[in-house]
Amino acid sequence: MAERRSRLPALAFVLALAVPWSVQVFTGRDATLLFAWGLVNTNPYTLVTLPEFLFVYTRGLPGFILAWPLSVGLYALAAGSAVVGWRVRREDPRVTAGLLVCAAVLQAQLAWGFSVQPNRVAWPVGSVVLVAVAAVHYRAATGRPRGGPGAD
Repeated sequence: MAERRSRLPALAFVLALAVPWSVQVFTGRDATLLFAWGLVNTNPYTLVTLPEFLFVYTRGLPGFILAWPLSVGLYALAAGSAVVGWRVRREDPRVTAGLLVCAAVLQAQLAWGFSVQPNRVAWPVGSVVLVAVAAVHYRAATGRPRGGPGAD
């Protein structure tokens, strides 16, 4: 059970890459899914990687869109912190969890920026996922039970 529990944070980090961090739905029923690695448009079907988006498509876009690559950078720092902590067997889980929560806040900002535009709704799925990964990682690293300090 202990070995299974130690794999949970690593699995949570990997699963965060498979889940869209932001889902924008337009009135025409098409959608854009933003992942940590890129975006997928449903109509017409298009796949754009994050580096391609940053170096080709960013001219003239609103500033709130920069929350996407910034949150991916924070996620990468958190993953690096977790990996280094695992390798050297010494980590401050507050740093890793804090980076993930900051990335979640940026994802919420991104969704809000899209949602205030007409005929569009954005769902900050990544904010929920990143906070969940932070909680799983922090609990596993500190050995604290679910109910908090006073839980039995």
